[in-house]
Amino acid sequence: MSSEALADVQTPPSPRRRRTGLVPLLVVGSGIAALVAAGLSSATGNDRIGLIVVRVLTESAAVVTIGSLLLAAFLVAPQASGLLAADGYAALRTAGWTALLWTFGSVLAVPFTAADAFGQPVSTMLNPAELFQAAGLIEQARAWMFTAVIVALIALGSTIVLSWGWTAVLFFLALFALVPVAVTGHSSGGGSHDMATNSLLFHLVAAALWVGGLIALLAHGRRRGANLALAATRFSAVALVCWIVMAASGVVNALVRLPLGDLFTTNYGLLVVAKTVALLLLGGFGYLQRIRGVRDVVETGSGAALLKLAGIEVLLMFVTLGIASALSRTPPPTDGKALPSTVELRIGYDLAGAPTAFRLFFDWRFDLLFGTAAIALAVLYLLGVRRLRKRGDTWPVGRTVAWVMGCFTILFATSSGVGRYAPAMFSVHMEAHMLLSMLAPILLVLGGPVTLALRALPTSGKDGPTGPRDWILAFVQSPVAKVLTNPFVALFLFVGSFYGLYFSGLFDAALPNHWAHLAMNAHFILVGYVFYWPVIGIDPAPNRLPPLGRLGLLFASIPFHAFFGITLMSSQTVIGDNFYRSLGLPWISSQLEDQRLGGGIAWAAGELPLLVVMVALLVQWARSDNRDARRSDRRADGDGDADLAAYNAMLRKMSGSKD
Repeated sequence: MSSEALADVQTPPSPRRRRTGLVPLLVVGSGIAALVAAGLSSATGNDRIGLIVVRVLTESAAVVTIGSLLLAAFLVAPQASGLLAADGYAALRTAGWTALLWTFGSVLAVPFTAADAFGQPVSTMLNPAELFQAAGLIEQARAWMFTAVIVALIALGSTIVLSWGWTAVLFFLALFALVPVAVTGHSSGGGSHDMATNSLLFHLVAAALWVGGLIALLAHGRRRGANLALAATRFSAVALVCWIVMAASGVVNALVRLPLGDLFTTNYGLLVVAKTVALLLLGGFGYLQRIRGVRDVVETGSGAALLKLAGIEVLLMFVTLGIASALSRTPPPTDGKALPSTVELRIGYDLAGAPTAFRLFFDWRFDLLFGTAAIALAVLYLLGVRRLRKRGDTWPVGRTVAWVMGCFTILFATSSGVGRYAPAMFSVHMEAHMLLSMLAPILLVLGGPVTLALRALPTSGKDGPTGPRDWILAFVQSPVAKVLTNPFVALFLFVGSFYGLYFSGLFDAALPNHWAHLAMNAHFILVGYVFYWPVIGIDPAPNRLPPLGRLGLLFASIPFHAFFGITLMSSQTVIGDNFYRSLGLPWISSQLEDQRLGGGIAWAAGELPLLVVMVALLVQWARSDNRDARRSDRRADGDGDADLAAYNAMLRKMSGSKD
């Protein structure tokens, strides 16, 4: 049965609100997760039970918050006015309460984490002076404090937000709140920590969406919410993707930390096996939910089977959550392993030697985050083009080539030898910076992804529920997009990031942290896209500039970019000197010379992208003039060239002629 048919099936609303029984289920589930985590931690020799319990309860609140916001923003439709409907509002309020619990748990995790790190009783960390001093020394304690601030904003926002747009913002903010703790755990240190951290990020986001989304769907069904079939269908698609992502990322994370021979001979390996079995069982229950539960809703209008399966799946999910919490507190085995080198400890892997042209092009190390994103974006784009062509519509080949090349540029800059050497050498880092901020965004905006999506995605219809096409339109027309594409804001973000990052000390502070490299790469791509979108973008922009305005914005950026490269080449101060020296790369005799080479790359590498932009602007300008001329000709043919006749009459009148 089609998704359109599913969307038409609504569960009849209950005439009165009843106690849903969801709270007892969550309490029981959280208790089971805490007991599983505590029991497994004790069995593996970890006696910090208090920290385990706090983490389980905090993570339970986190997934419910994320799932509730997911349902409010994307699983149920808002009103035509853009305000949340009753079911979305109820889910938003649930998110507000659980965000408070998440905030409380994050605050409580700070002294427990500090006590665990120093091997002291928790009571010694309740002294504010001791706590703040300890938090300043322990990265994960600071991460919990940062998380508490973010989640407190979510809790506050959930009490005052009524619109769909701001609910979506809260949802993405909640996903971001998972990042600080994830990037500071034991996956963030040691060899291959780049792979371990990236796979863990995928794993946590997928788990939060799956567990939280299912709990929110269960709550929606038990309160007899409208459009249960639509919500179940949408969640089923999300759950399938999440299960695949969790399985793949879990395998990568385990292989990075654990040889296959240690799976059944170490505590860490046994926990990995237990979590794998739980995930397989969850996949089976998810399949039953999609096949039986949704069919039951469609055929009978009742969600009894769906809710029964969902309840069992939620309890099993909490068991898995407990295993995962115990796993996060169990260090991987180190017996028999060679000690990693300094370079491997600092950046996650060793380097084979000096960055020759062959190594820069062919010595690849796949970036799980940006490499996967680049491939996924290319595949989604090609699927959109395929859909257009299947229904007989055309799509310019040049746009497809530009988009695919833009995705390949991101893949090359982060996963090739350029991406491999970028964290260790300033000159190669600058090559990656130029590719990600200059070349990739130019190619991506020339691909016109928004226009393609608006043409390929189905419309929701007059009275149908909003879908992906409506969400994209809402973003393009949102105040955030209007601010970002404002010429002055776009220019400031694009140019200012060069100076603000490298000359303020931020780059020096970011170098030792893998998560900071991820943030920098994302920043380079986004600010470049925001700048080039209104300049040469095919897609409709909230602030559309005339051709001369686009040319002026482009020329305004050129001197700032050139001055940045000249400043690097003439500087006598080495940026990131302590970190680069700690690597001890034998082929770098002078860090200052490597920095000057990076400055030259920044200066010279900007010329080719600017040439591409100039050519694109001239072509678009010529096409715009041709379109205006054709419109003028059509108008003249329709009205007998009335404008020209009026103009000639005015000239005759001015000259005093009576002809």
